[in-house]
Amino acid sequence: MADVAETQELARSIGADLRAGDLLVLTGGLGAGKTTFTQGLGESLGVREGIISPTFVLMRIHPSLRGGPDLVHVDAYRLSSAGELDDLDLESTLARSVTVVEWGAGKVEQLSDSRLEITLSRAAGQGIGSELIFDFEELDAEEPRTVHVAGYGPRWDGIQPG
Repeated sequence: MADVAETQELARSIGADLRAGDLLVLTGGLGAGKTTFTQGLGESLGVREGIISPTFVLMRIHPSLRGGPDLVHVDAYRLSSAGELDDLDLESTLARSVTVVEWGAGKVEQLSDSRLEITLSRAAGQGIGSELIFDFEELDAEEPRTVHVAGYGPRWDGIQPG
């Protein structure tokens, strides 16, 4: 089980293995910690601070402050198809960035022959009702989450990220 600190530490560990061209697909309910996870990745990658959910702008680019890859952070929650995601032109930034797509399952797999899928789950029986929560720091920061990491494609063959 992972709280906020453990989730960010896991993300920092995974971030140490990432390079330009890597695609991460984050899955989890509202408030599961997808943005919190991305904040840990950003810290590890050395990108500009201030990672918040791109829910309403759909995509934010966080430039590297140390010459590494930028972090492209996408929220596909409001997109209904891969076609709508095409309008964001992620192909133009993919090769030189680490791309993280929240709510991207079933929408972004065609972008790369390899990807990491990160699934974050809140503790069983812990609902958040109809309130929109954009980061689980707004909830109980110590509430446990389960994080599952799976690598697909040749980039992750034989590599255990994190």
